Amino acid sequence: MKQYIIRRLLQLIPTMIGISIIVFAISALVPGDFITAKNSPTMTLEKAEQLREIYGLDKPVVQRYFTWIGNMITGNMGDSLQHKQPVTKVVNNYVWNSFVIAFFSLLLSWLIAVFAGVFSAKFQYSLFDKLVTLFIFLCMSLPSFFIGLLFILIFSINMGIFPVGGMTTAGLGAVGWEHIKDVAYHMFLPTVVLTMLSTGSLTRYFRTGMLEVIRQDYIRTARAKGLKERTVIFKHALRNALLPAITLLGFELPALFSGAIILEKVFIWPGVGQVYLESISVRDYPFMLGFTIFLAVLTLLGNLLSDVLYGVADPRIRLK
Repeated sequence: MKQYIIRRLLQLIPTMIGISIIVFAISALVPGDFITAKNSPTMTLEKAEQLREIYGLDKPVVQRYFTWIGNMITGNMGDSLQHKQPVTKVVNNYVWNSFVIAFFSLLLSWLIAVFAGVFSAKFQYSLFDKLVTLFIFLCMSLPSFFIGLLFILIFSINMGIFPVGGMTTAGLGAVGWEHIKDVAYHMFLPTVVLTMLSTGSLTRYFRTGMLEVIRQDYIRTARAKGLKERTVIFKHALRNALLPAITLLGFELPALFSGAIILEKVFIWPGVGQVYLESISVRDYPFMLGFTIFLAVLTLLGNLLSDVLYGVADPRIRLK
């Protein structure tokens, strides 16, 4: 196991080099830069060239890449051109706002998907199964901005139960437990919408896995031995049906920190996804590149984690 993990970590090095080259090349091919994106009518050509020299945008692409990757190796992601702060500080300021929504939506979506998938497979073709299937396709077909705006219209504008957007109540200045309750009050709607979007595909995945498992011979044997149906389903069938889901769980790691760009825009939530979108529009290359590499590292580590956990959970898998 230890040798496998070390070998996989060493294999990440050339993968990250390839990712960095592709990401930087794509950003270099995008027309314009931070200076032209500002589109200031009062800026002269001389001033624009002076700013490009200060930001290092006047250097050749290859030289800029090696300068950037050299700083990345030392942990220096550079300074955000838009926020005038180090990229690491900007990420730290916003990423946890996105994390709190993603974390709770992850817990809720997996909890709902597991039970809905199990009972949908257990009572296949029943009314419950048909209702779950209808809910799945609704969640998968409706866009996130439509559900978000619909919830704002119903629960915020018409009923006045929840706030329209934001993370805290303006001017409240709450601290301690009152601050936590205020944040929870504001994050309820975006968390519910994000949970709905995630639950649909997960429920379908668990339902398919359970349908395959409950037809196996060892499930028939367990029932023939007189075990309770609850024991057969939740101890024997569900345990094996959840094994493929470990792969999905590994890929949830980057999703916890990437932010929901559209939902954060709809609910005016100060998350990193909205900041990332703005960095692309204003050509804030240091932040855009730094955060992209950060997500790439999390994706590779999540893939490694899922492989290791799969080997641990299933004794038939041997990591060599």
